[in-house]
Amino acid sequence: MNGNGAAEADDATPGRGRAGHRPAGCPSPLSTHYDAALLDLDGVVYLGGTPIPRAADALQHAAARGMKLAYVTNNASRTPHAIAAQLVSMGVPASAGDIVTSAQAAAHVLADKLPAGAAVLVVGGAGLRQAVRERGLRPVTSAAAMPLAVVQGYAPGIDYGLLAEAVLALNAGAWYVLTNADPTLPTPRGAQPGNGSLAQVLIHATGCLPVVAGKPEPPLHAESVQRVGAKRPLVVGDRLDTDIEGAFRGGADSLLVLTGVTHPAELLLAPQEHQPSYVSADLAGLNTGHPEVVPANGGFRCGGWVASAGAGDAWLAVTGTGEWIDGLRALCAAAWAAGPPPGSPEEQHRAAEVVLTALGRPR
Repeated sequence: MNGNGAAEADDATPGRGRAGHRPAGCPSPLSTHYDAALLDLDGVVYLGGTPIPRAADALQHAAARGMKLAYVTNNASRTPHAIAAQLVSMGVPASAGDIVTSAQAAAHVLADKLPAGAAVLVVGGAGLRQAVRERGLRPVTSAAAMPLAVVQGYAPGIDYGLLAEAVLALNAGAWYVLTNADPTLPTPRGAQPGNGSLAQVLIHATGCLPVVAGKPEPPLHAESVQRVGAKRPLVVGDRLDTDIEGAFRGGADSLLVLTGVTHPAELLLAPQEHQPSYVSADLAGLNTGHPEVVPANGGFRCGGWVASAGAGDAWLAVTGTGEWIDGLRALCAAAWAAGPPPGSPEEQHRAAEVVLTALGRPR
């Protein structure tokens, strides 16, 4: 076990030591190879409260194989009991003890520094207030209470008055802790402002930079590993900049599912810290093996597809037939080995989109 709570493994272990940072292969189902899944929620299990097709069945099957399930969310607005009740209503196996929130991680960070009973100005919802209280601290809503810290988490009902109180407290010397810095959150209507965007109000008004507890920072990952006693955890998420980077920082393997915010074009352009160990269309990928990506014909083969650096003005090229997700895995290997194409971010994204059309990926 390393210092981050992740299991040590040699280069022969699936998911580890990937030459060229290509996606890993695993001959057995991931739910039998890893002892615990640390699962993001929004964009993985549900999307804006609507269950994602096949997610509940996949989680039931993973649990039946002996995989521990922990639901690790950067959303700090609701209590673990409320989240667990929602999951159970969707057919997902869960209890309040299985829920690990950025609110809990932030409260842990606060309690490690502040004296018992200290006042903390909470800019957030019931889940954040409860987490602060459970750590022996006193949630308040006014700068007049002389709080030693301000903690901010996403909640849809945050108003100007509470933000103004937080500014007063920070300007008076309070410590600033942020549950998470996600710029957006996924909804059925598209991406909407997340806690990281709301935090810019306080940062801009005070110049204070917060300590961040949630993904991709280590506190939430460490709390999740400790909660389930995982020796071989697999981080499962839909965001490269939180879920996958958090796994990278924690020394854990990761599975990216394409049911949330990450588009395949972003995956091809991902830097090393955003490159997942495995890629799957959805959570069904927990219960299957993952074909190995191997060097072939100057490029990389996965299943019936071969991807390589393109000729002429083309960045990449891919040929073959079979499951489109195997073609994407091959393309990831080629793209990560070659590096991004020249041009602006918009031009790079367009180049990635062009090569992806050859896969016939369902929309």
